[in-house]
Amino acid sequence: MSDVLTVPRSRRNIEFVLLLLALTVAISANYLAGAGREEPFADHFWFQAITLGLMGLLIHVILRFRAKYADPVILPIVIALNGIGLAMIHRLDLSAILVNPDYPPVAPQQVTWTAVAIGAAAILLIVLRDHRILRRFTYISLIVSAVLLLLPLTPLGLEINGARIWISVGVGTFQPGEIAKITLAIFFAGYLSTNRDLILLAGKKIGPLQLPRFRDLAPMAAAWLVSIGVLIFQRDLGSSILFFGLFMVMIYVATSRVSWVLIGLAMIGVGVFFALELFSHVALRFDSWINAFAPEVYNRAPGGSAQVVQGLFGLANGGLVGTGLGEGRPDLVTYANSDMIIAALGEELGLIGVVAIVMLYVILVSRGIRAALGTKDGFGKLLACGLSFTIALQCFVVIGGITRLIPLTGLTTPFMSAGGSSLLANWLIVALILLISETARRPAPTAPMTDSFPEALGGGKPVKKRTAKETTR
Repeated sequence: MSDVLTVPRSRRNIEFVLLLLALTVAISANYLAGAGREEPFADHFWFQAITLGLMGLLIHVILRFRAKYADPVILPIVIALNGIGLAMIHRLDLSAILVNPDYPPVAPQQVTWTAVAIGAAAILLIVLRDHRILRRFTYISLIVSAVLLLLPLTPLGLEINGARIWISVGVGTFQPGEIAKITLAIFFAGYLSTNRDLILLAGKKIGPLQLPRFRDLAPMAAAWLVSIGVLIFQRDLGSSILFFGLFMVMIYVATSRVSWVLIGLAMIGVGVFFALELFSHVALRFDSWINAFAPEVYNRAPGGSAQVVQGLFGLANGGLVGTGLGEGRPDLVTYANSDMIIAALGEELGLIGVVAIVMLYVILVSRGIRAALGTKDGFGKLLACGLSFTIALQCFVVIGGITRLIPLTGLTTPFMSAGGSSLLANWLIVALILLISETARRPAPTAPMTDSFPEALGGGKPVKKRTAKETTR
């Protein structure tokens, strides 16, 4: 009997079917958003549908030729999320134009950023054939991260709504911290995969906890100082949580030690205590979280809770099935197309719609973790975990802030909120996860079949048949 080798299938045809389904959902949502204002087939509808369709198919074709074993579920999910976000931004533009005819619409700019972001992801998939190449740039990534985080503090920096996290790029603004989360993930993955054995060396033991050595705390202390520095100088609570949380998760995945998590939580506690005591904007955020419905807090400017409370009212108005796209009043909420887009979607799609969106994020993150589990190199495992956790933490912080589970921060909802910097960074993250998943799912090369024993048994040399003359000897 001969062994039958089972070759894994690429699943690109399944991806194509799912991609068509995702595009149908996105285009239908945009149609309903316009139909609510009697503009279902305006120019923007065709602009969005053609752009999203062509760019999505571009990534699909590239995956067929460059990464044919990549996860077939990731791309359709991201296209669906991106398309639903574009539809809601377009719907909010129509409401704003009714109130102010001179209002500059945001949706066309977001569609343009979508094309740029997907194009950048396509270039990354073509240029970067193997994610392990990035390990060579571990310390370069650290330098790039430092430069990106310092840029808003230079004369190029802009302060908007109290936070100094943007820079002027001539044609608009850009948030360097969004790219920094990728370069920091690359640095952490490279550093931890290289120095894991040193970090695991036993330090002092206190009860059941095995504490690391003091010198091994340096990277965590550096990450803590970076997050505190972002909070102090850029006044951005959300990014500081994201950067430190990213490092905590990656070091736990690398070492599997609970002691690191406990030390990290202790550092967070210390940081929160001093931030509340020293920085008024942090104290106002916590006050508007705890006392959101107090009249003096609701009407306070700046630092009031009106945005959060109006978002809660919108979610309550949506109920189970929502008011329908274009039929609610999410435009009453400040920054409904960016910080509060989940509240806007919750009002018009209801609890069922929000749960469906959350489940899409859950599946996306789980596929990233699955890619991490499947790949054999430590760098790829850590990088996929870190990038997947970045998306998960952003969703938790945003949705938690909107529902008053935690204080509201300035993070964006991945792929959905208005903002080109976030969209570009998250599409690059998707490209990297696709590359890692291709490595994880790619079939291992098989050795050619020969009439030879394994090297351990016969030295790897073919067995020579004996002649009748040699046998008689």
